[in-house]
Amino acid sequence: MVPGNLPGKLSADRQRQLLAGVATLLIAPFLFIGGPDWSSGPVYKSAWNLGHILLFALLTIAVRPWQWLQGWRLWFLVTGALLATGILIEAIQYGDNREADWRDLLRNLIGSWLVLAWRPLFLKETRITAGNWLLAAFTTLMLLVELGTVARIAGQQIEMNHQLPVLYDFRRDNPGAFWSGPITTSTAHTQQGSKSLKISLGTETYSGVSLDNFPSDWRGFSRLTLTLFNPGDGPLPMTLRINDVEHDRGQNAYSDRFNASLDLQPGFNTFTIPLATIEQAPAQRPMMMNEVRRLGLFATRLPEPRTVYLLALALD
Repeated sequence: MVPGNLPGKLSADRQRQLLAGVATLLIAPFLFIGGPDWSSGPVYKSAWNLGHILLFALLTIAVRPWQWLQGWRLWFLVTGALLATGILIEAIQYGDNREADWRDLLRNLIGSWLVLAWRPLFLKETRITAGNWLLAAFTTLMLLVELGTVARIAGQQIEMNHQLPVLYDFRRDNPGAFWSGPITTSTAHTQQGSKSLKISLGTETYSGVSLDNFPSDWRGFSRLTLTLFNPGDGPLPMTLRINDVEHDRGQNAYSDRFNASLDLQPGFNTFTIPLATIEQAPAQRPMMMNEVRRLGLFATRLPEPRTVYLLALALD
């Protein structure tokens, strides 16, 4: 035995390193296989993203960069290496038909920074300074922000599912968390002091909006009702599109979803559609009414820009 060595402590360090290395090898493949895709729900996506923090914390323990570096060099070189690795991973994911999320770069850093910041406090190998505590507090705050984001999204989804039979709560101020496309909150053409959604339609081939985040289980209801207001002097032809998760993950064929023409006359227009019609719309299968994923409203090749207001969207 070499004088001055502490076999018990060294074996414990080695054990932690080996366990972290094995866990890293087991988790790393999930960066490229499995997990959420572009059609997955927001809670699943946000929770899965926390895996980046865990993976890179374990990777840092396994590599133990403090064996070769200290002080600012340790933080600088580890940060640079992780940014380069993260960019490579996101590029590979993008080329593998998965969504690249550049915020994952920050999550990678948080995982490693947590280990670098808290390790001196736990092991007390050196004199603990105020800087050590500040770094530990800062990295912990970043972790709490990520956890808070997941909690907020989960709470939002719970609240949203409890709003049925309403598919969208028009009292909300920010439709961007639920809709994609040129849509804004408005107080025009509303009923009983509620709000409306202003949809700005352009002259491109397809112009409109898509409701991507809403209660997806439509079982137990019989009809879909929506009310729109056309402020123009003439009729406005639009299309209502509805599809389930299987359509999103398939070939997106026109015959595999529900499509209906809506002829909006000037003023208020209310449309009621039996859910049985929507369920039977795909040509080769019934639509999954417990996994309805997307609802779109769009116009096709308008001769001039138009505006339409959505006032109500609900099941009954």
